[in-house]
Amino acid sequence: MSTNDLELLQSAAKQAGALSMQWFGRPAKVWDKGDNHPVTEADLAVDELLHKILREARPEYGWLSEETIDDQSRLNSKRVFVVDPIDGTRAFMQGKPHFCTSIAIVEDGRPIVGAVFNPAFDEMYLAAKGQGAKLNDKPIQASSRAALEDCSMLAPEGLFRHKGWAETWPQMQCATRNSMAYRMVLVAGGGWDATLTLKPKSDWDLAAADLIAGEAGAVVSDPMGQKFLYNLDTTTNSGVICAGKPIHALIRRRIEQSQKETDHHEPKE
Repeated sequence: MSTNDLELLQSAAKQAGALSMQWFGRPAKVWDKGDNHPVTEADLAVDELLHKILREARPEYGWLSEETIDDQSRLNSKRVFVVDPIDGTRAFMQGKPHFCTSIAIVEDGRPIVGAVFNPAFDEMYLAAKGQGAKLNDKPIQASSRAALEDCSMLAPEGLFRHKGWAETWPQMQCATRNSMAYRMVLVAGGGWDATLTLKPKSDWDLAAADLIAGEAGAVVSDPMGQKFLYNLDTTTNSGVICAGKPIHALIRRRIEQSQKETDHHEPKE
């Protein structure tokens, strides 16, 4: 990995964010991709821009994007761009500022460079493997909080009230954001202690934020505690825990103790 890759992702994310903001708050055509997943003209325009910038700069890198038909030739590429042009499309459509552009470079199944940019708040989260994580050029550190009681949790309250849990959850300060990548980088920045979802998430939702959160000291895993591997045949993952190490362990323990699957009972985010 070169510093140039990080600079490339930062520049591309900035340009994507600028284009997103041209559409933000304006009426746009919307299509349903299925499973109640909307896509707008803005998503497609930003995807096209990113494809042009990134593939022209690194034509040898593979490409995996939420808004591009999957080209399985990516599996033969040493490095792959994993892209979500606008993560949090539903928030974007509703004029809410909790959306972002997410770009990662993946090598051997793991992200080595990542950028997550929220243009509405001008927040640029960046990380390179082994080099720490930054928000607007300032180092960030995940929370070291060691108790679930009164922790700040980016997840719907209803998730924790479901009767499938073996143990009652304590009172927590819960909130929701439509963008999984944004939820994860908010945890990376230390302003939130944890985020949890038991819904399937795709590579493009996670790859960049996975690296950023990990470099900031958070632990990122699936609900079973396994690290994610990206750029496989299947690009869907079973759910996400992202938290500082102590709280991650507490969440994992509660999932292990639960006596039945809760995946299909989580409220919509």
